[in-house]
This record gives sequence, structure tokens and C-alpha cells, in this order.
Amino acid sequence: MTDAPEREDVRPDPRTPAPRTPVHVDPAPDPARRPHGLRAVLAAAPSAPSGWIALGALPVALALWLLALPNARLSRMGDLGLLQALPPLWFAAPVLLTVGFVAVLRSPAVRHRWAGAYVLALILVVHGTPSLLYPTLRYAWAWKHVAIVDAMLRHGGAVPGAGKLDVYNQWPGFFEFHALVLRATGLDSVLGYASWYPVITNVLLLGPLLLLYRSFTTDRRLVWGGIWLYCATAWVGQDYFSPQAFAYLLHLTVIALVVHRLAARRRLARAAAGSAAGGSVSDAKSVSPSAPARPAGPSGARALGTVLDGSARAGWRAAPFALLLVLIAAIVSSHQLTPVMLAVSLLLLALGRRNRRTVLPVLAAVVGLTVLWDATVARPFVSANLSGLIAALGSPDHNAVAGLARLGEAPFGQILASWADRGLTAAVLLLALAGALRHRWVRRVGLLPLLVAPIAVLLANAYDGEMLFRAYLFALPAAALLAAALLWGNRAGTRAEDALPPGTPPRPATRPGGPLRTGVCAVLLLGLLGGTLFGYYSKEAMNYFTPQEVAAVRYVAETPAGSRIISLTADEPGGELNFDTHDRLVLGDAAGEDLRHLAAEPGDALRGALATPNPAGGPTYLILTRAQVLDCELTGLLPASAVQGLAAAAAAEPMLRRVYANEDAVVYQYTDSGAGGGATAPAGGSTP
Repeated sequence: MTDAPEREDVRPDPRTPAPRTPVHVDPAPDPARRPHGLRAVLAAAPSAPSGWIALGALPVALALWLLALPNARLSRMGDLGLLQALPPLWFAAPVLLTVGFVAVLRSPAVRHRWAGAYVLALILVVHGTPSLLYPTLRYAWAWKHVAIVDAMLRHGGAVPGAGKLDVYNQWPGFFEFHALVLRATGLDSVLGYASWYPVITNVLLLGPLLLLYRSFTTDRRLVWGGIWLYCATAWVGQDYFSPQAFAYLLHLTVIALVVHRLAARRRLARAAAGSAAGGSVSDAKSVSPSAPARPAGPSGARALGTVLDGSARAGWRAAPFALLLVLIAAIVSSHQLTPVMLAVSLLLLALGRRNRRTVLPVLAAVVGLTVLWDATVARPFVSANLSGLIAALGSPDHNAVAGLARLGEAPFGQILASWADRGLTAAVLLLALAGALRHRWVRRVGLLPLLVAPIAVLLANAYDGEMLFRAYLFALPAAALLAAALLWGNRAGTRAEDALPPGTPPRPATRPGGPLRTGVCAVLLLGLLGGTLFGYYSKEAMNYFTPQEVAAVRYVAETPAGSRIISLTADEPGGELNFDTHDRLVLGDAAGEDLRHLAAEPGDALRGALATPNPAGGPTYLILTRAQVLDCELTGLLPASAVQGLAAAAAAEPMLRRVYANEDAVVYQYTDSGAGGGATAPAGGSTP
């Protein structure tokens, strides 16, 4: 588990004698004879009959997807979210993409262009659908991060008077980066591209995934199978406009660069040992299952890797290590959890003695920069929460299941989606475990440390009840490749390659199984993708915001400085806009007895909140929106009776004057003169 990663091929060494057994190498095609136009497209497709399926499924799937989008009805979203709003024709697109991708992998020669095209199409269909259908940015947390970027841009850095959001002043890397992007491009707001951030993030993740997987194997079937499994099972939804999505991308890049360097060092060590032995037979354990011969030159994600190969014996060069330091610094300054995940992963990789020369300098940089940052910039947050962090270390069972209990009763659709999420997570991890047990080579290449590391962090902290899902996300890159080895790996190919001398290109991988195995793989992939759609789309009823809700929240954000804004939950499109000049009170954030009081006596709890003096002396406003009600309903935060009771109490309260309303939101102003309620409401909006 702790040995250095090994590549599935052995690059020829000029000092190695020629192999005793002739090795067939396909001649390079003559550029003058390469087909052009339609012939080139047909020649690039895999061989028939699976080749014709691969050739036709992709364009047909995209065409059906585009035809289905205009027929989506967002008003139909309920306890299964976007799944209820999409027409049946839409679901034909992911099915065809899955069938076509399986056909691509069934071809004897898997071509990067076709496998990559199917992966990109999957990302576009799954993550691009909400971006195209929604007229506004989805997800309240994405709106919060937009508001923080806007505030840092206005203040030129840290935001004074941030209150509870001061934690973002202590980890500002992500926000300062996007503020820099706005200054450089002249854009007014990140809203111009934040809606497409899930698509952008998942496309960018393909780079480090390719580099990581190619460090373990050159079998294109395993590489692209692992990438497809990653994209088809990443249901957690941490790809929105957020510091964690930014830091996760950089984390995976650092891991990929380190693992690639480990593979390069080991490859050169094997070549040197083979040369010293005078062409003796290589150790059977150093050769992994059937993998195609390495192409003559670098391409794609391997281009960066080749820069790192040159001095593999001498450790890190200055330029690559400087790049790593920049990436690590960006991670440390952007997110609290990701540096810990990165440090634990590197620590487990460093347990192998032959890995330490490469891993320990990077691990020292991660630990050093994290400690330095936490002791200086983030010291206020760390000091205030240190006792809680230490106490969490003694409650691993609580950390693993925290955040699942609610006072209300979730609807059946949400219960079904929750079981689908957990079933998908268990299925992926079981497939990964089976892959590790079936193929010995995956247990020697550094995959298991990357799979186990997030579990250790899971047991250390609850992270507001999200740690279980975060741990799955960080373990997914390793789990996906292990599952791909189970589904498409050729176990018999290991012994077939053992007798080849060092430096001999491996034999091309054979077609993985017959129609039965191909059909089983297709059904399994469709089941996994279906689970991801449940997890990714089931809460879209509360993640989607109508233009009317956006208008109501903007109305409240433009109230006079010093105003206090009361809401039922924080599920609003931009409730944090102008957070540095407004005080905010979220009734649903109460805990313990206060939350039980809100559920039992919502009217009394509302009157108590309104009567609490505003320290800033400004007016008090209450905003209730469609998404807040759905937040309580879908998450089970409060029973429906409490939500209805609070809305009725607000409408009947004589000291609340309705100043703005539309079909999806209502805004009240508290008119008690003793609470500063005499201020005039901002102009605009519809006032019934």
C-alpha cells in the first residue's frame, strides 16, 4: 500500500539490450495517406459494430438533449427536484451517452478523442442543464460567495464589519482571486460566469485526473473508464462557485504532480536496474496488467508531466517545486479543510521509504504554510474554535453521522434521494475494494493511500455535518480508477507480460470481454449515473431561485445602512448582499430549545425576534420567499405547520407593514417606533 507508484509500462532505455522475442510495433501512418474530411471522421471511430454505436450515439444524444430542454417545466419541481421538471426525452441523452461510451471502451484501440468527447458531453448534459434552464444563479451558497467577492472588491480587500462572515476575511484566497479576475476583465460581477462554474470546474478537473491516472497506467481503457466513473458518480455537488471547489481542483493537481514524480522516479530506477542486470528478466511484480505501448511523444495532460521527468533522480527541480508552492499557498489561503486532506494524503504516501525523497518536501510545505497561516491570518477563528476542534477528535462516531437529524419530517422523495446517495456511495466504495482485491498491481501503485486518507479526516471532525460527503468526494479519484480496474482490467494480462525483458513495450490490451460483460458494465454504469442524478438534482426545488425572489432580495439589500433583515432560513438569492452594512437574523439557525420553540410557537418566536432591539438603530425587515418554505419542507428543518403558522402570524401582525410583494416573495417592515421602524422603505417594487 505504501510503495511508490508504478507505471503500467516501462519506457525503453537505450542502454537495455534488444528483447530476445520480436515485438510487433504498428508502423506509423504516412501523413500523406491520412484520410481527410468525412473519411477522417469515420476512420477515427472505433471498429464496427461497436464503432458505429460510438459514432452515432454522441451526436444523437446531444441532439435529443437540446430538443428536450425547451420542454422542461421548472414549475413542476417538487420533492425530487429537477428530475420532475425534465421531459422523458431528456433522460434518453445520458442513456445514449453511457451506451456509446461503453462501445468506445469495447473497441480494441480506445481513442482519446472519442472517449474525451463522451466525457465532455456527460459534463455538459449533467451540469450544463441547470445553467441553461435557470434564469438566475442556483444555490444560496453560491450567491453568498458572489456577495463576498463584491464586498471585497468594494473595499479593496478585507471587509470591515463582516460579523459572522469575518471567517472569509481569514481565508480570502478564492475571493481575492475572482476580484482580481474582475479587475483584469472589466466585468461588473462574477454573476456573468458563476452560473457556469460547475461546468467549468468539472472540465478543468479532467487535466489533473488525466495526469494522475496516466501516472498509474497507460491503458487508455482504464484511464478513461476511471474518468467516466468519476464524473458519473460525483453526486456531492461541491462544484458550484465556492472556495471548496477551487481548493479541491488545486488539491487534485498537487496530488497528481506528486504521484507523477513518484512514477517517474520509479520508472528510471527500474530502467537503471534492468541495464545493470544486462537485460535480465524483470520482476513479475513490477509489471502491471496489459497496457498499450506509450505513444512516441507527449500529448494532453502528459505534456506537463514530461517537464517533471527529466530530473527524477535528483528530486524536485526549482520550477516545478515553485509551482507546487504557489498551488499549496492558494489552497491554504482559500479553505480550512482542504490543506488537512492534502497533508493526510501526502503523509500516507510518505510511509513508503522510496517515496519520501519526493513526498516529504511537499508535505513539509503543506504543513508549514498551513501552520503559518493559521497562526497569523486565521488566528482569530482558530483560537475561538480550537477547543471544539480538539473535542471533535474524541467523537469519531458522531463526526461520521452529524447533521442528519431534523425536527420535521422530510417528504418521501427526499428520503428516496437520500437512500440513493448512500447506496451510490457504498456501491462505488465496494467496487473500488473489489478492484483492489482482484488486481495486485493497484495495491502497489499508491492508490490505496489516496482512498484511505479521507476516512482518517472523516473520523477527526464533523465539519458541520458535511464531512461524510466531503470524505467521499476526496476519495473518489482513487475509488473511480480502482472500480475501472475491476470493470475493464485484464487480470490474465499480468502473467503474459512478466516474461518480457526490461524496456520492451507491453502488448496492446485486448477487448475486455464479450457482449455479456459489456452489457453488465453498461447496466452498472447506468445505475451509478442514475444515483448521481438523484443526488445532484433532488434538491433543485430549493436551489433554484425565480427572478421574483431575486428582485425581492435586492429590494431588501437596498434598504438603509444599519437595517436588520430577518428571514426564516438562509436559502435566499443574495441575502448576504451588503452584509457589511446590514445585520441579519435567520430564525432557522436557532438551536436546541430555541428551535423547538420556533417549531411549536412560530408566532411567538417571530414577535420575540422583532422586539429584540437593533444595535445599529436602523429599521427591521422580514422577508419570506418560496425557496425558504421549500428549504424547511425538503430538509425537514421545520414542520409544515410551523412554516404556515409563521407566515400567518406575519400577515396578521399589526406592527408589520407589507412593503413589497410578488408571487414568490413578500417583504414586511417592522413599524414599532421604539425599534427604529420609522425609517422609510426604499422605493421600487410592487407594494400591494
